[in-house]
Amino acid sequence: QVQLVQSGGGLVQAGGSLRLSCAASGRTFSSYGMGWFRQAPGKEREFVAAISRSGGNTYYADSVKGRFTIFRDNAENTVYLQMNSLNPEDTAVYYCAADRSGYGSAWYNYDYWGQGTQVTVSS
Repeated sequence: QVQLVQSGGGLVQAGGSLRLSCAASGRTFSSYGMGWFRQAPGKEREFVAAISRSGGNTYYADSVKGRFTIFRDNAENTVYLQMNSLNPEDTAVYYCAADRSGYGSAWYNYDYWGQGTQVTVSS
């Protein structure tokens, strides 16, 4: 069992930056691939980024590539999402998730989820 607790998020102007954090309980954090997803009102849940167990491999949605960075600190049991050059289309509730078997883009493959955090980008 893994519990994920998110922090960060909030309101930022277009062009600004935010960092999201996701802290995991337990001693097996490094056994999980981690991902970030987002969901805007009236829209489907959308893949944002994922990272392998070691942190050596990352994967991004085209819409955030070059602007967002996912990274993890296995010693601190935490995964981060650094978001730069934010625009209003990035406004959504963001979720971190843990996957026992990989680090793909399909939300239904993830086993554990954080509580979600709101990111709002004003124009």
